[in-house]
Amino acid sequence: MKLKNTLGLAIGTLIAATSFGALAQGQGAVEGQLFYKKQFNDSVKHIEDGYNPGASIGYFITDDVSVNLNYDTTNHTRSNDGTGNQKIKGDTGSVTAQYHFGQAGVDSLRPYVEGGFGHQSRTNVQADGHSGRDQSTLAIAGAGVKYYFTNNLFARAGVESDYNLDNGKWDYSALVGLGVNFGGNAGAAAPAPTPAPAPEPVPEPEAPVAQVVRVELDVKFDFDKAVVKPNSYGDVKNLADFMAQYPATNVEVAGHTDSVGPDAYNQKLSQRRADAVKQVLVKDGVAPSRITAVGYGESRPVADNATEAGRAINRRVEASVEATAK
Repeated sequence: MKLKNTLGLAIGTLIAATSFGALAQGQGAVEGQLFYKKQFNDSVKHIEDGYNPGASIGYFITDDVSVNLNYDTTNHTRSNDGTGNQKIKGDTGSVTAQYHFGQAGVDSLRPYVEGGFGHQSRTNVQADGHSGRDQSTLAIAGAGVKYYFTNNLFARAGVESDYNLDNGKWDYSALVGLGVNFGGNAGAAAPAPTPAPAPEPVPEPEAPVAQVVRVELDVKFDFDKAVVKPNSYGDVKNLADFMAQYPATNVEVAGHTDSVGPDAYNQKLSQRRADAVKQVLVKDGVAPSRITAVGYGESRPVADNATEAGRAINRRVEASVEATAK
């Protein structure tokens, strides 16, 4: 495959992804990326270091693990040591798996580690009366970090080590990249909520009597996550329906965490949880101006953080709305 075709496909993927109205994270997401490597060539003699542009596309098989297809091409690389300063051409294709730490979100850092295998093909240096191609099988290991400008647009910086299984030597590279991801379970349709049971008939009073009605919301989250789980969509929809029935009501959506981790990190995590519930309410028809999302970090526990069961209860978003029904 020619590099211009590969880069064209990757650029098209980036543009198409940014046109979606609601991008997502997590299991099932697709990630497209363009990158640029500084390649340190040590495993083959008579080749200088070079710069390798490339592209990759990946699929998240879980919220944290992605499988990636990668392609880059040798560029600005020449032979040395008296072999005529010839231009070296070639390319590398690989399959790698990446494990990500933390949660993607605006202004967040998400470190990763990776490993996999690849195949490299390069023109040989024309010397000693022969020419040909150097074919190598590579074992790949690396690490780096992704910085998210938005929930889905990110920049990447990392390092990779390539072990040449044919000659037992190492090459190294440093790279930067830009990518997007879209799809995944965060964009899955919410299941239809269970209809609320019809209220039992009440004898009509002689005169109208004002009655206070109230609805409460308690959404639980997985450890170090800020994604609303599908089994909570019905509860959020009930709150949205209540606010549609009483259009004068407003609500505060309060995010909380357990006590694991630094206070500053937990404050940001609780705010992301509150924002995630607000987004589902807006999707269900509630005007954003009627919702205030506030993160309280770990400052308001309702259970004992010394136990796993207590910490699971504290990882929550709460909301309460009441109105007067006549």
